[in-house]
Amino acid sequence: MAPALSLLGGCCRVTLAAGRRLTGSPGTPPWLRHLSARYSSGPEDGDMRRYLSAHYKEARRGINELIPSISSNLFNPSAIFANNEMSLDDIEIYGFDYDYTLAFYSKDLHTLIFNTARDLLINEHRKIESSLGAHDKPLCKGISGFDVVSDSEVIEMYQGSHVPLEQMSDFYGKSSEGNTLKQFMDIFSLPEMTLLSCVNDYFLKNNIDYEPDTIRDVHVKGLMYRAVEADIERYIRYGERTRAVLAKLANNGKKMFLITNSPSSFVDKGMNFIVGKDWRDLFDVVIVQAEKPNFFNDKRRPFRKVTDRGVLLWDKIHQLEKGKIYKQGNLFEFLKLTGWRGSKVLYFGDHIYSDLADLTLKHGWRTGAIIPELKSELTIMNTSEYIQTMAWLQSLTGLLERMQIYRDAESQMILQDWIKERQELRDMARRIFNPRFGSIFRTDHNPTYFLRRLSRFADIYMESLSCLLNYDLHYTFYPKRTPLQHEVPMWSEQQYPGAFGIPFLQEIAQLK
Repeated sequence: MAPALSLLGGCCRVTLAAGRRLTGSPGTPPWLRHLSARYSSGPEDGDMRRYLSAHYKEARRGINELIPSISSNLFNPSAIFANNEMSLDDIEIYGFDYDYTLAFYSKDLHTLIFNTARDLLINEHRKIESSLGAHDKPLCKGISGFDVVSDSEVIEMYQGSHVPLEQMSDFYGKSSEGNTLKQFMDIFSLPEMTLLSCVNDYFLKNNIDYEPDTIRDVHVKGLMYRAVEADIERYIRYGERTRAVLAKLANNGKKMFLITNSPSSFVDKGMNFIVGKDWRDLFDVVIVQAEKPNFFNDKRRPFRKVTDRGVLLWDKIHQLEKGKIYKQGNLFEFLKLTGWRGSKVLYFGDHIYSDLADLTLKHGWRTGAIIPELKSELTIMNTSEYIQTMAWLQSLTGLLERMQIYRDAESQMILQDWIKERQELRDMARRIFNPRFGSIFRTDHNPTYFLRRLSRFADIYMESLSCLLNYDLHYTFYPKRTPLQHEVPMWSEQQYPGAFGIPFLQEIAQLK
């Protein structure tokens, strides 16, 4: 049985010098010094090509033997993943956003938003009347108009790849007075990104300086709401599983509330379609047009009751009644009227900043992120193409790390071939998810900025609320212990000796 090769990089301080052997530090255990010597002494006959080729083939063979065991333990796309330990047994109150949390939309909505914004841009702002046709193709991660921008061009344009902190967006991912970057953090951003690319493409082709104000004031929400209400079945997708989740919580005596930025008529018609006309009976509190994230921070705005006809009443609110709809308000008044504080509350939303950040940082609620793209990414991770690519990528990386100590010309030529192959594997792994963007969770071996924010602000995350149906309400979610760079992943290395830190061996989550 082959030893755990990655231990060399994890436990042993080494001296890497041309023509010298890999040497353990004085405190290195004897068994590890022996292991180090085995992989650093080089061939006795000096034939480096044969020596490196033998290790390359051995690594290939080891991975091929591992593939069946990896493929038999696949991810469940309906699983819930934990960033923090959390027991549903402690949760008494469940809160929800509406859009892309309780209600999911068809792709027709993206086309509707794009076309509406485009027409407003042309008819009301009198700008860019051509080249703004309907677009439904995915955008690339580095673009100028519709053209892909190479890494070298980006580095030349911005004098490097580092983005200074002062150029990053504000806490909520928004651009501050047009001087910082804006983060596109939810699915509603897709048509906005497409329109932005169309406008940019027009400016480039017509040699016009970029004007941020061109599309900043194009607001389509009112028009979008009316269009969706007029054709609910076209724009809103499935609802039966959402109702099943709400019924399960209600049957177990859980309190529920809804806080959304959408207007009352839009929410009412959508929930009638998704859940049924009695949907308000399931919720203890319903708040519309909350204007999150201001709702979580502004103490001045009072609650107003909305009648069944949509009329806004101005009476002072002394209690939040079940079955009624309230507009605006603020979280501080909400907490005062309900007493729902701290870790007994779990709130679900799809926007990392507007829905979750303030709740977890300032108010101590537990939070759940709804990430619809998660299902497709997990499905891809279960494919043989992804498993084979990632397994070999990690093994080849480990091989490069160990063999880089050989500095002779022949060895370096072989290592350069390995480096080239490694880069091809990384590009392939990125294209498997999306040919232009790659995964939304990982950039090569690093987590994306989105995932880092997700890990900070969400206790659990899943592709939809329906994932809750797979768990009883006493279930405890435990985050997987992911090894730090200076830690030895003993649990996986001992079970699968010879593997080089294959991530999914440590992260498989399959519901039984």
